[in-house]
Amino acid sequence: MPDLLIELFSEEIPARMQARAREDLKKLVTDGLVEAGLTYASAGAFSTPRRLCLTIEGLSAESPALREERKGPRTDAPGPAIEGFLRSTGLTLDQLVVRDDKKAQVYYAVVEKPGRKAPAIIADVLEKTIRTFPWPKSMRWGSGNLRWVRPLHSILCILTTEAGAEVVDLNVDGIVAGNSTQGHRFLAPGRFGVQSFDDYLAKLRAAKVILDQAERAEIIRNYATQTAFAQGLEVVEDAGLLTEIAGLVEWPVPLMGPIAEEFLGLPPEVLQTSMKEHQKFFSIRNPATGRIEKFLTVANTEAADNGATILAGNGKVLAARLSDARFFWDNDLRVANEGMTLWAEGLKSVTFHNKLGSQAGRIDRIALLARELSAVTAADAALTERAARLAKLDLRSAMVGEFPELQGTMGRYYALAAGEDQALADAARDHYSPLGPTDTVPTAPVSVAVALADKLDTLTGFWAIDEKPTGSKDPFALRRAALGVIRLILTNDLRLNLLQTLVEPVRRNRAAMPVVTSDEAPSLSSDRVEAECALTPATDLLGFIHDRLKVFLKDEGIRHDVIDACLAMPGNDDITLLVKRARALSAMLSTEDGTNLIQGFKRANNILTQAEAKDGVEYSFGPDIKFAEGDEEKALFTALDQAEASITPAMRTEDFAAAMAAMAALRAPIDAFFTAVQVNSDNQLVRRNRLNLLHRIRTICGQVADLSRIDG
Repeated sequence: MPDLLIELFSEEIPARMQARAREDLKKLVTDGLVEAGLTYASAGAFSTPRRLCLTIEGLSAESPALREERKGPRTDAPGPAIEGFLRSTGLTLDQLVVRDDKKAQVYYAVVEKPGRKAPAIIADVLEKTIRTFPWPKSMRWGSGNLRWVRPLHSILCILTTEAGAEVVDLNVDGIVAGNSTQGHRFLAPGRFGVQSFDDYLAKLRAAKVILDQAERAEIIRNYATQTAFAQGLEVVEDAGLLTEIAGLVEWPVPLMGPIAEEFLGLPPEVLQTSMKEHQKFFSIRNPATGRIEKFLTVANTEAADNGATILAGNGKVLAARLSDARFFWDNDLRVANEGMTLWAEGLKSVTFHNKLGSQAGRIDRIALLARELSAVTAADAALTERAARLAKLDLRSAMVGEFPELQGTMGRYYALAAGEDQALADAARDHYSPLGPTDTVPTAPVSVAVALADKLDTLTGFWAIDEKPTGSKDPFALRRAALGVIRLILTNDLRLNLLQTLVEPVRRNRAAMPVVTSDEAPSLSSDRVEAECALTPATDLLGFIHDRLKVFLKDEGIRHDVIDACLAMPGNDDITLLVKRARALSAMLSTEDGTNLIQGFKRANNILTQAEAKDGVEYSFGPDIKFAEGDEEKALFTALDQAEASITPAMRTEDFAAAMAAMAALRAPIDAFFTAVQVNSDNQLVRRNRLNLLHRIRTICGQVADLSRIDG
């Protein structure tokens, strides 16, 4: 079986597009080949800045012949029906087969499609792939109509067997497929032919090109780690930067250089961000001091002086960039030393959202909410409010203006420079966290209160103006904010009635809305805003947070129906209580007793519900053991007494594990009851008593969760 090698050689492909391009090339080609009837053993995709490569091993040599039979109209059908069938099959009347079918004769079309050789199929699939390739951005060049991410120069496409390599006959807008490629742009620019993937790999390496992007990344990582270690330093890990740089070079040559002494006093985050964003440099840190003291750049060529000239040039550019950073830092420190009042005034003229007022107004709302939440997080109220008022002032700093990703981080430095409390400064750094499902969650009381207030104000603000996520669109990152609220609450085991907490911030955000005075809209006075109920949007927002909670807990293996069963219980706006209940219920359902108990409960609930609907009464008057007729029925009375004696105090102390265990113990007596007893007895007194007994099962189990919502 032949092996296929494809290379699409072009000008430089942006590093950020390469990973997706590899997957797209692999999927489009392999799916196309399989759809055309070919099979293969394995496939792998690779990329460098100037080439996309796909290798497929064990490809079948041709597609199988196909025989298809299609039933047509009866032989005595009207002429147009027969003609339409002939057109759809491409056959003539004398090529149709007549067969008996029940009481009539029917035309059948027997269409035989011969197999196609692999090269012809590959040519069709690859041309379609190239012409329809889903680049995020593409361009045309010259006089052709072909679009590619950058000008496409050549196509290598060969099928290799034991007999040798065969070039696939393909011409895409004048680019004829061949069996040759080109090496490194500067170190080995000539073209050379290849006979197989192994031959291709070896000759590329000889031509100073490492095809495997993972290998290039490992070369960079190893050099950086080992060189830094030898000097008593360490690399600041950055997986994203490593992947990006591996996509910028075909022959990585890492070089490490010093940072001038005059810049070593800058915060390490400033040095790291500046070097990463402007020059794609890795930061090398002194673990003893925490300072960034060196940089590592990756050249795409070898130099006769071992990179000395390259390092010197990079050092000059770096010095210019860091001079700007130092200028921003010095100016910002002067403002910080004066108490940051200039920045606070400046935020009054910065609009947060045209319907929600200025950043200064938003800070006032966050500060008030943070003070209220300080009781929940056990933080000092005055310190928490001040932390909230200072946390966002760095948005007006020159450094954050240049590097927005440093907001919060710089706020901590400036707060310390202003002589503020350490906990306040940390809150400035932490209040944006967590930014995602894996980001670190703050645990310091002041930081937690401010972070929670920040996210709740964001959510209630956009709910107040009815700007909610729709489908995949979430321009204000409200799903992320909701997940942040959930993680802050759960990580810190916070207990708060979330619905009650949401209502007042919704009202405050509505009060921040500007008065509308136009012909199209009525005037929105402050009195009207005050009067308008904030409960509805707060309730809707709580539902949104519950939906995010379901997604979050899915990773723990907790099913949606389990959470729904817990959401149906009182206190469902206490996220900590809700999750404790859900985790305990999920653990119980993972046991055999738990699974079988659900079946017994559902049976009891169904019989009771049907009887109440039929009789028009509620059977909730308490069963009497003196009407029990058998041992199994009496045993269920005893078991329910024992379960209630355990479950009620356990629920009072929120010991859900104990409550679930007591409930699971009902499995055996409930099973035995239904095996031995007919609930709908002819004796109406006994029947009523048994239905009341089923009601007691529902009531006792209903203390824990609404088990009727559990699937199965």
